[in-house]
Amino acid sequence: MSALRNPAIASLVLLMLVLLAWEYLPTALDVPRYIIPTLSDCLVEFKRMLAQENLVGHTVSTAVYTLIGFAIGSLLGATLGYLLGMSEFWERVLSPYILALQIAPKVAFAPLFIMWFGYNAMPKLLVTVLIVFFPVLVNVLQAMRTVDRDLINLARAYTMRRSAIFWKVEMPWTLPNLMAGLRIASTLAVIGVTVGELVGGNTGLGFLISYGGGQANAAMVFNAIILLTVIGFVLYSGLVRIETRLLHYLPKAQF
Repeated sequence: MSALRNPAIASLVLLMLVLLAWEYLPTALDVPRYIIPTLSDCLVEFKRMLAQENLVGHTVSTAVYTLIGFAIGSLLGATLGYLLGMSEFWERVLSPYILALQIAPKVAFAPLFIMWFGYNAMPKLLVTVLIVFFPVLVNVLQAMRTVDRDLINLARAYTMRRSAIFWKVEMPWTLPNLMAGLRIASTLAVIGVTVGELVGGNTGLGFLISYGGGQANAAMVFNAIILLTVIGFVLYSGLVRIETRLLHYLPKAQF
């Protein structure tokens, strides 16, 4: 029992239990394979997809556009967040429009982008950028609002330039919020790409989900969802490692 106190071992045991339940419960409950395929069914289908459905190409396509959309959306969100945080006037002017665009469901833009740009990679990239943009913007803007004014006044007393105040005071102060926004955005980036591929793509894992659903091939859908989860997990884990290195000076919570 002492081994189960190790989080890694406990997580591995839980994974094994889930996989066993996935393999045997559908058959025991007489659930049809086109509704819930077993683990072995998914593995057989995975092998077939590698050989016949260009699974590697579809996975790479989704991963690449996830990274590109995440990078562009994060850059735009962080940049606008910092700029608005430096100017209360422009924040008040633009806030209603930003809020309106944030409230609008991003997935609803996918058909519109397809009408504008056609059935290519641009619609899914734009949807991803839109979805990623707002969490980063909101987190950065909120952090800029809470920067210690005494620190800024002290920097001004030492006649520091505006750019120096940003890099030496505001940027370090807002970095934890920025990283939190990036972590949230990394999970949403996968959703954005998938939505674009579902609506009008002809490549990517979202396309395989749509194609598999049309063929009543639940195993194909399961495999595509798992690979999407892996992409999101890898991106999120990479950001966590970067955050750990950048914010090593912050005290860790004690439980």
